[in-house]
Amino acid sequence: MGNSLDMSLVPERFRAVLVAQPQVSPARLIDATGGDLGEGDVLIKVDYSSLNYKDGLALTGTAPVVRSFPMIGGIDLAGRVIASADDRLHPGAEVVVTGGGLGEVHPGGFSTYARVPGDWCVGIPASLSTRSAAALGTAGLTAMLSLMALERNRSCPDDLGDLPLLVTGASGGVGSLAVLLGARSGYRVIASTGRLQEREFLVALGASEVIDRGEVGEIASTALAKVRFGAAIDSVGGSTLANILRSTRPGGTVAACGLAGGSDLELTVHPFILRGVTLAGINSVHPYPGDRESAWRRIAEIIRDDDLSSIVSVIALDEVIEAAPRILRGEIRGRTVVRVRP
Repeated sequence: MGNSLDMSLVPERFRAVLVAQPQVSPARLIDATGGDLGEGDVLIKVDYSSLNYKDGLALTGTAPVVRSFPMIGGIDLAGRVIASADDRLHPGAEVVVTGGGLGEVHPGGFSTYARVPGDWCVGIPASLSTRSAAALGTAGLTAMLSLMALERNRSCPDDLGDLPLLVTGASGGVGSLAVLLGARSGYRVIASTGRLQEREFLVALGASEVIDRGEVGEIASTALAKVRFGAAIDSVGGSTLANILRSTRPGGTVAACGLAGGSDLELTVHPFILRGVTLAGINSVHPYPGDRESAWRRIAEIIRDDDLSSIVSVIALDEVIEAAPRILRGEIRGRTVVRVRP
């Protein structure tokens, strides 16, 4: 990897969003050079990225997401290969890149050009555009990996009987896509959100019921609670996750994929040893080998470009920094796609 790419294909200067060290310098739009792209055996001209909760943390310096400074931000990107030293990828191929350390330890997707290891690249299915692939991005991958974890642990729709699949943080990126993918996969979905004004939006995605997040977020005083859910996808964490585990059916599975509500888990072992509930952790940054490709194939079987229109809003690259605090405050619905190409 490294020296066989034709870097002359990269202009002398191009736009990128640079994340500087917190308390030293704020994130800013810069004129980057090829030397800012790091190492990798695939060179990509980026069409779109997306704004994720983790990007909001990185851009505002709220949490130590970025491990090396300065860093081009953006944990997702979708675009076209323009040069490759990886025999599996050829110029012109449309690819999506998520995780692997993108935007954390390796220059990310908020840049007109990106240079990444070929192993990080997934060919975009023919049914999806680069815009849709970015709209799905880490959020879509996380939602699908969560569904796959439920299926592996005897929590398919047929296993749940009359009990629903609970999706928390349903108005956000992962949550809204989990509602859509879950409903399309045959689950009866209950969407939990702190923004009940989004009820129509969530019902349109496939939710059969929308509940206030307080119904599952308030701290319970009992080791076990009445069974309410057949399975769950939780992007909130904290007391919400603990209460879901207390309320999940015997043999059910809860996929934990976020911690917007906290990282502590105050819980007894009763849900696990008395009901046999499975807590499945979802790591979309470094998924199990083969799961990334499997997840994208599954997504493409379910989702078409038109399905994402109600979820997606588009901003320009120079609007990313301003939007970052809003996603942390929970003010952004669905997915925000970042148009990177001029």
